[in-house]
Amino acid sequence: MDNSVLRDDMVDGLEHSLESLPEAVSIAMRSVPRHEFVTDSPYQNRPTEHRDTNTTILAPTTVARLLAALDPQPDDEVLVVGAGVGYTAAVLAEIVGDARVHAVDITRSLVYEARENLQRAGYGGVLVDCRDGAEGLADYAPFDRILVEASAVRPPARLLAQLADGGRLVMPKGVGEQTLVAVEDGEVAESFGPLSFKPLLVDGEQTGSIVRNRTRREDPEYEVAAGTPATVGNRTG
Repeated sequence: MDNSVLRDDMVDGLEHSLESLPEAVSIAMRSVPRHEFVTDSPYQNRPTEHRDTNTTILAPTTVARLLAALDPQPDDEVLVVGAGVGYTAAVLAEIVGDARVHAVDITRSLVYEARENLQRAGYGGVLVDCRDGAEGLADYAPFDRILVEASAVRPPARLLAQLADGGRLVMPKGVGEQTLVAVEDGEVAESFGPLSFKPLLVDGEQTGSIVRNRTRREDPEYEVAAGTPATVGNRTG
C-alpha cells in the first residue's frame, strides 16, 4: 500500500483514539514521511526498539500526545531534548519551520542518524547536536517551546533558564509513575495524564554498554574497557 495512504490511516486512528489532536499536529503528521525515520512497520501505532542502541522509538500516539501538550505555534523557536531518530523534530519542523527546530541527544550515533534521516526526508535545516540534554542548547536560546523526551523528578534548571518569556516546557515528570506536564513560569501549568519514559541521562551516564554514549567524559572509560586509545577533544556533533 502507498505510504501516504498508510500515513493518513495512522493519523485517522490517532484522531479517533485521542481526546484532542490539534489540527496543526494532525496536518504535520500527515506530511512527514515516517518511513524515512523508522524502518520497522513505520505506520503502525506501536513503539519499536532501536536496532543499535538501548532506546525506544516512540509510538505515533506518544508523539501526538507530546506535541498536543507542547502546543507549538508557527515561527516558535523549539528545542527537543532527546532527538532520537529525528521524527519528532521533523513533525515540529512542519509546524514552525525546520530552521527553528533544534534537537540534542546524548547518544552520538543517534545524532548522526537523526541528521541523516532529517536530511533525506527534506528537513535539513533542523540542527541536531550531541549534548547533555539537561544542559540544553544555550547558544540558541531562548526557546518558545522545549520538549523533553525523557523523565525527571523536576525540570532541569538550565532548561527553564533557556525558556523565553511566556514559553512552555513539556516533559514526563516523576520516577516510576510519571505524568506528562507542561511547565510555565517555573510551575506546572497543566497535566496530561500518565505515561512512561526512560530517565534523562547526564553526560557520562549509560543505559547500555560502555560504548553507548561516546561523550568526552566517557572516553577515558572507553579506552580502559576496550583497550584502545581514545581521542579526546576532537569529537563534534
